[in-house]
Amino acid sequence: MDKLLIAGGAPLVGEVAISGAKNAALPILCAGLLCDGALALSNVPRLNDVATMLRLLGQMGVTAANGDGGTVTIDARTLTNPVAPYEMVKTMRASILALGPLLARHGEARVSLPGGCAIGARPVDQHIKGLQAMGAEIRVENGYVLAQARRLKGARIVTDMVTVTGTENLMMAATLADGETVIENAAREPEVVDLADCLSAMGARISGAGSDRIVVRGVERLHGAEYPVMPDRVETGTYLCAAAATRGEILLTQTSAALLDAVVEKLREAGCAIECRPGAIALKAPKRLKSVSVRTAPYPAFPTDMQAQFMAIDCVAEGAAVIRETIFENRFMHAVELIRLGADIRIDANNAVVTGVPTLDGATVMATDLRASASLVIAGLVAQGETVIERIYHLDRGYERIEEKLTRLGANVRRAR
Repeated sequence: MDKLLIAGGAPLVGEVAISGAKNAALPILCAGLLCDGALALSNVPRLNDVATMLRLLGQMGVTAANGDGGTVTIDARTLTNPVAPYEMVKTMRASILALGPLLARHGEARVSLPGGCAIGARPVDQHIKGLQAMGAEIRVENGYVLAQARRLKGARIVTDMVTVTGTENLMMAATLADGETVIENAAREPEVVDLADCLSAMGARISGAGSDRIVVRGVERLHGAEYPVMPDRVETGTYLCAAAATRGEILLTQTSAALLDAVVEKLREAGCAIECRPGAIALKAPKRLKSVSVRTAPYPAFPTDMQAQFMAIDCVAEGAAVIRETIFENRFMHAVELIRLGADIRIDANNAVVTGVPTLDGATVMATDLRASASLVIAGLVAQGETVIERIYHLDRGYERIEEKLTRLGANVRRAR
């Protein structure tokens, strides 16, 4: 199993391009199941989760072809097996996004329940309730969601909670439904907007994406299209935090500050000078950061996917900060590993009190989930001596060529077995 070895102490300096967004690419790949033709995507990141999704689509009979420069073309006209088996779903919860498109386009679906998650429960009941409101017959047997519908019917759906994948699944299903579907309490994330824009390019009629009320007017069919995946705002935020923690100065290209306003404002509060340019973000860190408190909440508030990275920079900032996690109930597992590096962190339920220390010391730590892995990388870049991060397969799920990009910025990082 691969490890990441980091010799800390060097500031990140230079320029690096941000990859396409994992959390946009995965639902967009599932949107190809709705398409009566080829969906040609660009700026698709080379990640383990993307590879898993392509394998999942392939075992359904979908034709998928990887091209140069992050291009992927999928054609679902060859689909023969509308099943998402447990063996694949257990490694990537986003596989549940196949449920809505399969049901809408092919009238049936057999999708495994995702099961447990290291960072907490992420139930799919909102997906099921929404599809049932649209007329689907659904039952759960032997760990699988079994769904059937001749043609889904438009409906007004009010979700009990804000759910990104639930909003995406219902929005995709509604594109081919008979009549108008209104999704209330919809997720507002940029990835939801990106999916809506892709579906619109395929001929869907969608309005309100980016607000808490999305209206979808069903059409008879969707056609092939070409579409570029948006930049990854979490990767963008992670590199900004890494540069801030190491007292660096970087320029991130092929991205947009408009995707992460809350993160940019918190970095400015920490003392960073940030310049937002068309398609790029420049950051210059102070000699020492100021501690910043954060509270996670649905977009456009501070994202839960950036909580661990901010905990890492607070570990070496001046003062004390409170980090409150409101989205997932078990997302402080990285705190124990940061403490192994010398951090001063106290956990009380869903609050973490982080008191900055002058420096961290290298040690062997273990990644527990994707964003926890990123926090350990940031801490390792700051720590004196060598930090060894084990179980970095988590990193490979969401960060494309991370050691190559960090090396380009001056970090001493290498992968080993």
